[in-house]
Amino acid sequence: MQIKKNINKFIFRGYDIRGIVPTEIDEDTAYTIGLGFGSHIKNMGKTTCVVGHDNRLSSPSLYEALMTGIKETGINIISLGLCTTPMYYYACLKLKIYSGVMVTASHNPKDDNGFKFAFDESGNCKGQEIIDFLNFILAGNFHHGEGEITPYDITAEYLALFQNNFNFGPRRIKVVIDPGNGTTSIIAKKIYEMFPIDLITINDISDGTFPNHHPDPCVEANLDQLKAKVLETNADIGLSFDGDGDRMGMVSNTAKFIPTDKYMIIIIRDIINKVAKKEFLYDVKCSKSLSDEIEKLGGKGLCYRTGNSYTKAKVRDADLPFGGELSGHVYFRDRWPGFDSGLYAGLRILEILSHTNQNVDDLLAGINHYYSTEEIKIASPDAIKFQVIDQVKVYVEQNNYNYLDIDGIKVLFEDGWALIRASNTGPNITVRFEAKTKERLQEISDEYINLVNSLNH
Repeated sequence: MQIKKNINKFIFRGYDIRGIVPTEIDEDTAYTIGLGFGSHIKNMGKTTCVVGHDNRLSSPSLYEALMTGIKETGINIISLGLCTTPMYYYACLKLKIYSGVMVTASHNPKDDNGFKFAFDESGNCKGQEIIDFLNFILAGNFHHGEGEITPYDITAEYLALFQNNFNFGPRRIKVVIDPGNGTTSIIAKKIYEMFPIDLITINDISDGTFPNHHPDPCVEANLDQLKAKVLETNADIGLSFDGDGDRMGMVSNTAKFIPTDKYMIIIIRDIINKVAKKEFLYDVKCSKSLSDEIEKLGGKGLCYRTGNSYTKAKVRDADLPFGGELSGHVYFRDRWPGFDSGLYAGLRILEILSHTNQNVDDLLAGINHYYSTEEIKIASPDAIKFQVIDQVKVYVEQNNYNYLDIDGIKVLFEDGWALIRASNTGPNITVRFEAKTKERLQEISDEYINLVNSLNH
């Protein structure tokens, strides 16, 4: 392996490093990132890091190349091998080693891969930290040494963390889970079989080609098999997990897709009288029905920018009991260490159902209803997508619209909103719209999709 001199700067994104294998990321890229990571944390006085990888076909070779680079800087490595991202997070907490790298591209297509990484206790790198890390790598001032690699299996300790966390009620819930052939396939069944539930699994063989559907459980089109199995087995609920296991998607007993903001309403209704601080975080993509519900319950909402690295850190730093974002990342801090785990999020809803005769749809009764679109991705090259957002802001200001700019542009109307933001995980502009009526939703979406398309060149 050799140092990659012409490393692709566009793989250094808002929350992590992510790109297509092998055209944008290859073993030399991973080796160079390893040299940079090891050298950077050595400058910080660190001696050891934790490294794991997901089940993508390219992950083992990138993992080995990354570790070779880190090891050559004199940094010691705790090697987790194949694991979910939440297992990696827990290993860092359990071992009190907060410098680490997880080789994963999360829910991206099978030909993508990447690296989630943290230098210290502040959590996953994001924003300017990632730009600074790119510049550090390009400078090439790498340390030389000979670190050691120590294999470590976190599985038993991770299972114990779940075992001691729940108190299921008298009702036995029938659940269908769909790991989507992603990395949760290696542990989902073991965890869920520990609890008094009737478990049915589909797509539970680990296969990094994701042969049955794309590994993003918060896109409804990816849940067709789950919906069919829920109806076929007369199950109470269906749960699906993403490629690396930190996100969860859900369907009700009637096979109705339940977006994460609605899931969060159920959780907040359940815990608001059990926690001292009644403030909850949600991202700019979430429906107004969530903020309305928090207000109705006497709580306080905190609207924040999208991005796992940002939202998880904010929930921790603001000492909130719970928070999350529409993409499926949720963070429990009432009786869980605060990191995002799709399997844990799924068990929390099963626990709630086990204490009631209501179904998921019943648990959502009485919420304010709005019409909204799914997230719509409009292809836009990385080189221009942020310029398009700047031009959208000019348009909004020229029309004297109210807006938030904590993450892209969220235009606020009395009867709805429009969100236009540059994706931090791929060459896309992501838009989402909501309104009180279908007609108004169409008006808002037409206005801003046409605007983005006119600027996107």
